[in-house]
Amino acid sequence: MKIKEFVKKHRYVLGFSFLLICLSLFMMLLFQKESDYFWHVKAGGYMLENGVLTKDIFSWFMSGNYWMSHEWAFDYLIALLKNIFGSWHLFIYPFICTVTLLMILFFSNKKKYLKNIIFSLIWIVGFFIFCVYMQARPHLISFVFVALTIWFLYDLFHNEKSKKIYFLPLITILWANFHGGSSNLSYLFCFIFLIIGLFKFKFTKIEADRISKRQIYKYLIVSLLCILAICINPHGIKMISYPYLNIMDSTMVNFISEWQPTALSKVTHYPYFILIFFIILTMLLSREKIKFIDFILLGISLFLGLKSIRFWGYTYILMSYAIFNYVPERKIDKGTTRILFMLGSIFLVIFITNFNMLDKEYKKTVISEKMINTIKKEKPERLYNMYDYGGELIYNDILVFIDGRADLYSKYNLDDYSKISTLNGDYLELIKKYDFDYFLVMSNYPINTYLKYSDDYKEVLNEKNMILYTKKDSN
Repeated sequence: MKIKEFVKKHRYVLGFSFLLICLSLFMMLLFQKESDYFWHVKAGGYMLENGVLTKDIFSWFMSGNYWMSHEWAFDYLIALLKNIFGSWHLFIYPFICTVTLLMILFFSNKKKYLKNIIFSLIWIVGFFIFCVYMQARPHLISFVFVALTIWFLYDLFHNEKSKKIYFLPLITILWANFHGGSSNLSYLFCFIFLIIGLFKFKFTKIEADRISKRQIYKYLIVSLLCILAICINPHGIKMISYPYLNIMDSTMVNFISEWQPTALSKVTHYPYFILIFFIILTMLLSREKIKFIDFILLGISLFLGLKSIRFWGYTYILMSYAIFNYVPERKIDKGTTRILFMLGSIFLVIFITNFNMLDKEYKKTVISEKMINTIKKEKPERLYNMYDYGGELIYNDILVFIDGRADLYSKYNLDDYSKISTLNGDYLELIKKYDFDYFLVMSNYPINTYLKYSDDYKEVLNEKNMILYTKKDSN
């Protein structure tokens, strides 16, 4: 009887929880195994046995140079999961991160989700912009940390007695080691809430309420503690300046695809614009005044999201703590619980019927086994490889010229790599400079045209739109 009473009392919470778990499973069908995964898991495997890497060991060109391994804890984690769960680790990690993120957003806003379930379901649909993030990479953990950060900061903003914010420095320590490049957001958001809380005004539909001295002190103290917390990592105080140096590195910013701006000219970017339009429309049509803090966070979200597609997820997370303030309460219909369980069941059935896709995705590689074996047999000393091949080559114990760790190469050979691959600038002089003995290239890149018709190189293996060349006088 007690179980029935519990289920009846919490049926909407149970319905949402079931839906979010099933949605998280469904999202695994959108998972993509991309090249960075390979060097992450390889580095993690090495660190499990030898400790944290701070110098490169995977590139023949950069070997021994300092490497800012700001994601070392993630590398360690993904390798540990691989040892424990085998091939399943590739999906266990993103599933745990996804379901944790969704549960944090729901349970921290539970009353607001339940006051208008129809709107909440529409908002959950917006979570599909995360499909571009379904990869075994550390940014998924950062999403969880961002959600916790904004939750704690908002909680203090509305309640000066809140103590949740004191957990933020502890979270920041983890953040600085799992994904140090974004850990500065903890104290930056602290300062934002602090500064916004100093204003008090009413202007048309926007209004600001000044926070108390007690709240000001809490934000200030925690901000400073978060700055200190970031320094607790194998690289120390360097982690503070690391993300800012990356942002100012135009070579790296222009090179990495996920740092490219959001554009109306790209159809694949439309989901983000639809999400933004939906948020703005909801706030403008609401009878409620727009809180200044919500308005500023929307502006920050929009700025970051338009600046780079890698920030789309931050927009959804930040606005999850603001958007429900502008939604009218709606009477819950009798069939609502059934709808929640029905939608969850649909996601679950789709996941189960397409379960074999997970195994196919795990086995998927860009470089064939035949090509890997050929390269190992040839034993190149100065291999030129395409950027997207680097991860898999590292995974197979082949030293690379470049890979997904763009921050490691940006000051040294990243620009040279770009010129060589596209035959721009002084590419001939650069080829001589590095004295490559082998080239692993994509067939649709200009570098392939040069090698194909050059009298100095010969083809070793041509397979799956990738070609291995060597010097004619080599071996």
